[in-house]
Amino acid sequence: MISFNEYIGWYGDAMPDACQYVSFDIKFEKPVIVSEFGADALYGFHGDSLTRWSEEYQENVYIQQLAMLRRHAKVRGITPWLLVDFRSPRRNAPFYQDGWNRKGVYSELGDKKRAFYVLKRFYEEVEKGFK
Repeated sequence: MISFNEYIGWYGDAMPDACQYVSFDIKFEKPVIVSEFGADALYGFHGDSLTRWSEEYQENVYIQQLAMLRRHAKVRGITPWLLVDFRSPRRNAPFYQDGWNRKGVYSELGDKKRAFYVLKRFYEEVEKGFK
């Protein structure tokens, strides 16, 4: 098995729509799992789909990344990073993080962010494909 992390649209200068131009050249004859992907969002902070840290931005990243990952037949599994926001002293962006990793699809209080519903729809579609 081969795995790698993927954060196109979050780290670096690329915006989420850059995912449509990405192609992974996977030369190994082994199953590939994307071990981390996603973006941060502060629950309750809203903006448009290009406003970083907003739920709409995280939602857009998930939409773009999942579409990209679907195009790669050798990708056999994915692991969104992460389920629930958690304390992380190395995350110090004022207002947005304040000591929290905000990549969860749930807030630290269990509130579902918009990206939760994107991921839910994705898994429902995958499940239908197995029936």
